[in-house]
Amino acid sequence: MQESQNGLKLWLSMTAVGLFTFMSTLDASIVNIALPVMSKEMNIPMNQATWTVSIYLIVISGLLALFGNLGDQLGKIKIFRIGTIVFTLGSVLAGIDLGLPFLLFARFVQAVGASMTMSNSFGITTTLAPQNLRGRAMSFIAAWVSLGSILGPALGGLLLQHLSWSYIFWINVPIGIIAIVAGAFLLPKSSKKGVTPQIDWFGAVSLFLFVAVLFLGLNVAQVQGFLAAWPLVLIVIAIILFVLFIRHELHAGKPLLDLTIFSSKLFTISLITAFLVFVTNFFINVLMPFYLENLRGLSTGTSGMYMLLWPVAMLVFSALSGTLADKMDREYVTLFGLTVLAIVMFTWFFVDGESPMLLIGLLLAGSGFGMAFFQSPNNTLIMSNAPQDKLGVAGSLNALSRNLGMITGTTLVTSVLYAAMSAKLGKAITTYPAHNPEVFVFGMHVAFAVAGVLLVIAFIITFYRVLMRRATK
Repeated sequence: MQESQNGLKLWLSMTAVGLFTFMSTLDASIVNIALPVMSKEMNIPMNQATWTVSIYLIVISGLLALFGNLGDQLGKIKIFRIGTIVFTLGSVLAGIDLGLPFLLFARFVQAVGASMTMSNSFGITTTLAPQNLRGRAMSFIAAWVSLGSILGPALGGLLLQHLSWSYIFWINVPIGIIAIVAGAFLLPKSSKKGVTPQIDWFGAVSLFLFVAVLFLGLNVAQVQGFLAAWPLVLIVIAIILFVLFIRHELHAGKPLLDLTIFSSKLFTISLITAFLVFVTNFFINVLMPFYLENLRGLSTGTSGMYMLLWPVAMLVFSALSGTLADKMDREYVTLFGLTVLAIVMFTWFFVDGESPMLLIGLLLAGSGFGMAFFQSPNNTLIMSNAPQDKLGVAGSLNALSRNLGMITGTTLVTSVLYAAMSAKLGKAITTYPAHNPEVFVFGMHVAFAVAGVLLVIAFIITFYRVLMRRATK
């Protein structure tokens, strides 16, 4: 087990971890805004261009548990270091325009590296940061995670105004090299040597297939509807795969995912809350480009600057959030963050095409403020309630809840938006209604109302977590 660090060395180590956490989450969202440009320049249909997003999310989500398990067996820092090299190599390859098959291969390489870093970053943070600094360390890493997730569309829009789509991948390379060098000097050497890993291959394959089939089913449902034949078949297959995975894990000698980790109710509830919050994050992430560019007529660059208000507010308040999480009850800091997020989400319900842009900016910044006060204490609660020998698995589950939240949020918001707009128009619609902006506003309001309800549910189960812990005491 690695020794805790203090002072400057700890924060330099956290920076090395944070840089790669940022890049791996950034690449999950930055490609979306470049899809039209990539489709045109590579001369491929738009639905094929979206494969570059899908393969990245599927591979990461499907491999997180495997690399978290390997991190616990071989050393989290060792797996993290290998992942940083693999991801940087994949970023170099992804920017080389040799056609769609080569790009998909490069995105696969990127995703393997990203899953290695994502699954172990929280475990490394928990190990290196002493208890009295853990909240601040978690807030530092959480800021990088959310920056990567939210900054993608904004940064992508700015890059595409001046450079080719290759640079949305190549921007990772110099940062990656710096992080690799920094990690070599700042992160402790792995203490686990000569260990032969025991891999639960059935568990790994069944979990990967479950994630892939579920993702495919949700994507098809966006186009055909959730009650159409193909989406229903795929979702049923995904459920069967999940049941097979759970049954196998319960009886496996060396399971991929030791399900006893869920015996801690505090751990499980914190994980569910994180999932719900990331689902709602992507409501804003998906709706804002439509609102800013299509409804308000702003340029991609200007829209990107507005979207930057969210991560900037998160950065500004993350340090305060982490300090409060270390000095106060983390439960109450989490509840405060959820309250802010819910108020902001329900306020969007009153926004239309004539609302002052100052209000839009304040709401985006408010979301960043709320996330700063929710995420770091919630991450600390997740990792602090996991057994020390399962920190890799706990970290991978934390990252998996975030990725599944992104996938679910993107699918849910588009489904709700298009269903509401179709009901308003009296006919099916799967794009922005250019001549009926009031229809989009109606659909946006319905979507934000759904997101607000999800945040209320997250608040209720978090409040239950507080009562449960007090009763235990």
